[in-house]
Amino acid sequence: MQSLLNPGLAEARQDDGTRPKRGRKVLDWLINETRGERFIDNIFVEMCERLVVAGVPVARATLHFRIHHPQWIGARILWRKGLAEAELQTYEYGIEDTEQYLNSPLHEFNNGAPEVRAHLDDPTADGPKYPLYDELRASGLTDYFIWPLEHTLGKRHAVSFASDRPGGFSEDDMAVFADLLPVLALVSEIRLKNRFARTLLETYVGPHASEQILAGATTRGSGVTVGAAILICDLRDFTKLSDLWPRDDVIELLNGYFDAMCEPIERHGGEILKFMGDGLLAIFPLSDPMACNNLLSAIGEAQAAFARLNEENLKKGHEPLGYGIGVHVGDVMYGNIGSRKRLDFTVIGPAVNIASRLESLTKVIKRPVLLSRAFVEMAKCQGELENLGSYPVRGLDEPIDVFAFSGNSAPADAAARC
Repeated sequence: MQSLLNPGLAEARQDDGTRPKRGRKVLDWLINETRGERFIDNIFVEMCERLVVAGVPVARATLHFRIHHPQWIGARILWRKGLAEAELQTYEYGIEDTEQYLNSPLHEFNNGAPEVRAHLDDPTADGPKYPLYDELRASGLTDYFIWPLEHTLGKRHAVSFASDRPGGFSEDDMAVFADLLPVLALVSEIRLKNRFARTLLETYVGPHASEQILAGATTRGSGVTVGAAILICDLRDFTKLSDLWPRDDVIELLNGYFDAMCEPIERHGGEILKFMGDGLLAIFPLSDPMACNNLLSAIGEAQAAFARLNEENLKKGHEPLGYGIGVHVGDVMYGNIGSRKRLDFTVIGPAVNIASRLESLTKVIKRPVLLSRAFVEMAKCQGELENLGSYPVRGLDEPIDVFAFSGNSAPADAAARC
């Protein structure tokens, strides 16, 4: 099938008994000696360096992958002669509509061309005059081509090579590439799928939980007890909003709200374990001595971001959004719970329940952020907060002392003085 899709590659693979042997060592290395290397960019760099040693005049090479990521549509790995490490560049969704991409050989290739090749040092050569060709020519490169990197189930990525030798790549050079590409496709697919699995886990359960899962925490009940500062946040009147607003507006609202809350949490070392409709659960492990202060800083930045979001909502004619945040600290069980076949990696325990009750209490007390005495004492912030007194909490025999930020202070201020 590959031969039918790519005549140039098929021609390079034809064996008349005089196939070049200088690529054999590179091929053997790629097959037998890359098992211990986790990252495809490191393999790609060493492969290019070995090709140069074997007499193949590679001066520049790229790998282009489409990737499964919530933020990026693709990535490029770039190697140039003399670079000890590859340059990695990611591309956001929408890049496919830009002039830079539309006027490029990669666009031609992704549009179905079986290969793209340009003899850069031949002024009489036919074909498109892409801006990239001028850049490559200015860098002293003489020949450039893109070939497909075929993964399973029809997944088609791209690899390119460029030469700086006068006259470019010879037929023997192209035969070396043709021998290498099927193996490079297998080697790269394994690494890409490993990275894909890690990205999926990081996207859906967070970086810390993903490490635990990849390390083997995949059975029900597996986990550890950890001390953590716990934050639970909930959006106010979401049910009413979702009934009144158009669906796309509701999704945009939720995404803006989660951006406002989540980015500060993650920036300050918190781990978001769960989205619960319009709510979220996050922890700041106490293994970091600054965990409580980091949580306060995250709340301060989130409130500022939320205020900006409300300004935008008001401009659109929407009512400002409200929220409630409950904060507590204590030991939690951090691990897998669920059925035999469907697990959830989360935290459970009395400390989580108290944080949830405090979040619910914000509706009664009409203060957006409520903190327990246990958290305040650990954070050493009593002097910066207002003691609202003791309140009964469902599930506890004794009421608990509840604190809030005073009218003229902000969480970030409290964190700075703790």
